[in-house]
Amino acid sequence: MTKTILSALAGETLPVPPIWMMRQAGRYLPEYRETRAKAGDFLSLCYTPELAAEVTLQPIRRYGFDAAILFADILLIPQALGTDLWFETGEGPRLSTITGPDDLSRLKPREAIHDTLSPVYETVRILARELPKDVTLIGFAGAPWTVATYMIAGRGTPDQAPAHALKDGDRATFMVLIDLLTEATIDYLSAQVEAGAEVVKLFDSWAGSLNGRDFDDFAVTPAARIVAALKARHPGLPVIAFPREAGERYVGFAKSTGADCVAIDNSVAAEWAAEHVQTDVCVQGNLDPALLVTGGDRLVSETRRIVQAFSKGPHIFNLGHGITPDADPDNVHRMIEAVRG
Repeated sequence: MTKTILSALAGETLPVPPIWMMRQAGRYLPEYRETRAKAGDFLSLCYTPELAAEVTLQPIRRYGFDAAILFADILLIPQALGTDLWFETGEGPRLSTITGPDDLSRLKPREAIHDTLSPVYETVRILARELPKDVTLIGFAGAPWTVATYMIAGRGTPDQAPAHALKDGDRATFMVLIDLLTEATIDYLSAQVEAGAEVVKLFDSWAGSLNGRDFDDFAVTPAARIVAALKARHPGLPVIAFPREAGERYVGFAKSTGADCVAIDNSVAAEWAAEHVQTDVCVQGNLDPALLVTGGDRLVSETRRIVQAFSKGPHIFNLGHGITPDADPDNVHRMIEAVRG
C-alpha cells in the first residue's frame, strides 16, 4: 500500500494533499487530558510507552490523519545528556543551565542517551505495530540551536537572548554544545528509525532569531550534518526540516541541508512559498493555528486557499505551528473536510 505522505515526500504532486497536524496529540482533545491525568505528569507520559503510544493514536482514531507523529518532547535529549528537567504547571519547562565549560563537563557522553531514551524507542515499536497500514509514522527531534537555547537559558525565552549572549561571548563553549547536540540528535533519530519511524522531522522552532552567518552556522550546518548522517545510515529515509520563521531563508533551505521537505510557518504566504520554495522541494504547511480556535467560514476558505496555492507541486497540508490547547476539536473536522473536499 502506497502511503500518501511518502509519495509527497518523494516529490509527487497528488490530487488531494496528505494531512497531519503539529501537536495533533495534545491538550485540545479530552481523551488526551484523560490519559495525561492517568500518567500523573507530562514527563511520565513521555516515558510510559503504552500511554505515549495511546495519545499518539488518539488523533488518528478521531480524525483519520495520514501521519502520526511520535508523542515525546524536544527536551528529552538534554535530560538524557544529564541536564535536570522539570515542568512548572502553566509555565512550561525548566532546566539546569549551561553557562560555561564547567557545566558542559558535567554532561554525559552522547553514547549514554539511550539509557534514558529507551522508553521512547519502545513507544515507536508499539506504534509501528498498531498504526493503520496507510498511516505514516513520523519520528522527530529538536534542532541543535533550538534545544541549546533552552539548555542555556534554563527555560523558553521570547528572544533567545541568553543563547545569543553565550554564542557571541564564548563561542568555543557554544560550539562544543552545538556539536554534542548534533551528534546526539543523529543517534536519537537513528534509533527511532531502527524502531520503526518511516520519516523524521527536525524542529528548529527558534531558527528565526538567527541572522546572517549565524543562520548558516547554527541552523543550516547542523541540519545538513544530521540529514547527511541519517541518510548514510538509512538510505532513502525522508527528512522534513522546519526552520520556523526563517522568512526569505526558506528559499534554498532544502538544497542546503538535503531535506526532502521544508515545513513553513504561517508568517509567509502560501502563494509566495509555492513560487519560491516548492519549486525545489515538497512543502508542508501552513494554516494559521488560530483559525482552529475561531473556526467559521474563514477556516474553510483559508484551508482551501492554501490547498489551491500548493496544488501544482508536492504538498503536505499542516499548520504553520502547533495546534493550541484552546482549539475546538470540531474545527479540526472542518479543516480536514475542506482539504479532502
